[in-house]
Amino acid sequence: MEGKEILLQLALIYIFARIGGYISQKLRQPVVLGEMLAGIVIGPSVLNLFSMNETLHVFSELGVILLMFIAGLETDVSELKSSSKASAVIAFGGVFAPFALGYFVSNMFGIQKPSEAAFIGLILTATSVSITVQTLRELRQLRSKQGIGILGAAVIDDIVGIIMLALLMGMVTGTNNIFLTVEHMLIYFVVVAVFGFIFHKLVNRYGYTLNLSRSITLIGLILCLILSYYAEKAEIAAITGAYLAGLILSSTSYRAKIAGNIEVAAYLIFTPIFFVGIGMSTEIHSMGSTLAFALAMLAVAIIGKIAGSGAGAKIMGFTTKQSLQIGIGMVSRGEVALIVTNIGLKQGIIKSDLFTVMVFVVVLTTLITPSMLKWSFKGEKPVDDADLEIEEENGGPKQHNSHMDEVAKAVNV
Repeated sequence: MEGKEILLQLALIYIFARIGGYISQKLRQPVVLGEMLAGIVIGPSVLNLFSMNETLHVFSELGVILLMFIAGLETDVSELKSSSKASAVIAFGGVFAPFALGYFVSNMFGIQKPSEAAFIGLILTATSVSITVQTLRELRQLRSKQGIGILGAAVIDDIVGIIMLALLMGMVTGTNNIFLTVEHMLIYFVVVAVFGFIFHKLVNRYGYTLNLSRSITLIGLILCLILSYYAEKAEIAAITGAYLAGLILSSTSYRAKIAGNIEVAAYLIFTPIFFVGIGMSTEIHSMGSTLAFALAMLAVAIIGKIAGSGAGAKIMGFTTKQSLQIGIGMVSRGEVALIVTNIGLKQGIIKSDLFTVMVFVVVLTTLITPSMLKWSFKGEKPVDDADLEIEEENGGPKQHNSHMDEVAKAVNV
């Protein structure tokens, strides 16, 4: 009976996820927002049709892993290496300020447990520029000085966030010895770096000879799962291993093929369950007692990025207006913030009421960023259309594209 019920549950999740995603697209919002809201509707907050079970959790976990694998594949390593000093300063400002403010404000609201307060701060450091990129394209500012600064900073921001998550998870789930945690991380990263270098060279050198084109997606998936497994064994989050697997393959000639094939499976089957599950785990009725804290976290999420990234931009010679624009461009949270939030709930680091608060923050920052960005660029001279062209053969700044675009391509929306 349970096997039959899971089939119906999957069908309902896909139906509601598709409806929510379609409505979000029509409102020019990311698909993930609609999927989360769909989860809220079918979850305990509204209809209470069913709850997440073990099978759905497995699908959800695979969705997270594949999502981070794709993020790694879409990271331009050459751009990462050549990221300017300005982007690095902007990124670190945008990480430090929200983390410090999140930790401090959490303590003010009675959250005294260091790991819990630190995890809240970590969630606030995440940046998703998919909405920003879409808005900048509409404003013809994607290739402006500010747009390039935002894109470069977001790449570094992702890397720093992954490292911070790995460190915090090691400390929380492993021993309290920070030196042992760092040792585990270093060993893991060194082994993966050496293995990744050799693997990358072999694929590039012998890929054509061995005719890997037909099996490279499966090879990439195996690599993703193995590195995710050993990341967990090293007391690091599995998504770290998935991201690194994608990073290893991101500069091979098979990058686009792997990403395209994985995206179809991920976005059609697995990630909708993850984002709908986020909504199903959100209990809106618990917001009443934490509304003040939720509004405080929303303020921290906005002010932290604008002040931190904006200050970094100002230090590096941007004008005050440009610094404000860059800060606003870094405000939107997204998939990574949701993934980190979900990990915190599953590991028992944050409670369900705080989980709901952080989902609220992610949703609101996603909704308000476009209008804030359009306001900040009001009266700004657009860049030439020629500068906005993204070279298809190079994938452009693909690492920051909204996954909404990929879903649309996959399902021919």
